[in-house]
Amino acid sequence: MSLFYQQKHGLTELSDAERAEMTALCKDYCDFITKAKIEREAVAESVQLAQAAGFVPYVSGMSLKAGDRIYYNNRGKGLMLAVIGTDPIDSGAAIVAAHIDAPRIDLKQNPLYESEELCLFKTHYYGGIKKYQWPAIPLELHGVVALKDGSVVTVSVGNQADDPIFTITDLLPHLGKDQMTKTMAEGVQGEALNVLIGSQPSDAEKDAVKANILSLLNESYGIEEEDFISAELCVVPAFPARDLGFDRSMIGGYGQDDRVCAYPALRAILECTAPRRTAVCILADKEEIGSEGVTGMKSKAFDRFMEDIAVSLGGTLRALFANSFCLSADVSAAFDPTYPEVTEKRNTARLNYGVCLCKYTGSRGKSGASDASAEVVAFVRRIFDEANVKWQMCELGKVDQGGGGTVAMYMAERNIDTIDAGVPVLSMHAPFETVAKFDVYMTYRAAKAVYHS
Repeated sequence: MSLFYQQKHGLTELSDAERAEMTALCKDYCDFITKAKIEREAVAESVQLAQAAGFVPYVSGMSLKAGDRIYYNNRGKGLMLAVIGTDPIDSGAAIVAAHIDAPRIDLKQNPLYESEELCLFKTHYYGGIKKYQWPAIPLELHGVVALKDGSVVTVSVGNQADDPIFTITDLLPHLGKDQMTKTMAEGVQGEALNVLIGSQPSDAEKDAVKANILSLLNESYGIEEEDFISAELCVVPAFPARDLGFDRSMIGGYGQDDRVCAYPALRAILECTAPRRTAVCILADKEEIGSEGVTGMKSKAFDRFMEDIAVSLGGTLRALFANSFCLSADVSAAFDPTYPEVTEKRNTARLNYGVCLCKYTGSRGKSGASDASAEVVAFVRRIFDEANVKWQMCELGKVDQGGGGTVAMYMAERNIDTIDAGVPVLSMHAPFETVAKFDVYMTYRAAKAVYHS
């Protein structure tokens, strides 16, 4: 037995069977995030997979027993799934919680305008983004338009090969002298993130290009300009998730924070059978803006779902929460050799070293930080080692550099032992993020280990 703590590159220790399983899982994951560009689509895709795996919609008051597989669709933007265990419900649940929203650009409620015979959308960015990364890349439009008659129209443009795409324009360097003197934060202002959507005029006397766009939208979706007021439309990058690197060891794509943890958590519970403790998977919304609203992790929707389960099985929510464990499955920053100055090498996550456990998710003393106890960390080490899950311990960055929040703090507030764990990511919150396939695979195995702990 070595007294030293040493980690090894994960790909050097995989068997052929494990490598094949990893490759198949990651192909399915790429397909998932290519289809699911926004949280509504992630829920719709997840529900289809859940139903195929024998899960049924939960209705309040439903009688439950060990082995039952249920899900609750929270307004089409959040999802909770459970496999009822054989142990008494008061002994607690094994929970994996991830979020399915991602930084993006939303349309304003009165977005459509024409200027100098070009038609554009006004926008408001969602979540933490570097605004200068969004101009001059291909964009798609996704979301819904709710009409006054109660019907909802789904919009998805740009994700098919023959669809048009959109873009946000940028200054050419020949005329960008003043722009180039500004800081990176000031170089592109939020109000300049206007999406170019058309240039062909109709025969209208006023705003002819806008009139043509409205005509096309009405023809395709039956909507009028006023309907934008009750719409949720999002602009996202227009490229699929792909293998990255000559060796295909990585995945590049949009929205991997945090769907790269959400999909392994989902896959693991779909495959979960006969757990001792009730297994629960949470796919939450609104994490990128503080977990607010009825579909975020602060919502009482989760408490209601869990209380219904507890009551149906003869337990109490208070005992259920007090004896539960939650793996807050969220990404961490991977060490980037191009920017080594923001991390402390001994305590940073690295690609291909497995799922990373994060004791501190924010700067000490700052809002958004969680702090798992020594006993919780030891428990996770044990169940991961017993399940042959490769893991690493990390912090987001140097202690004075800042930090980030996850859903962990809202689970802990419910008296649930919680720790953050997830996939290390390069270029987090950029329109194109990078992860290692090995780490995705180990996060899937970590979720399975928790469900069967």
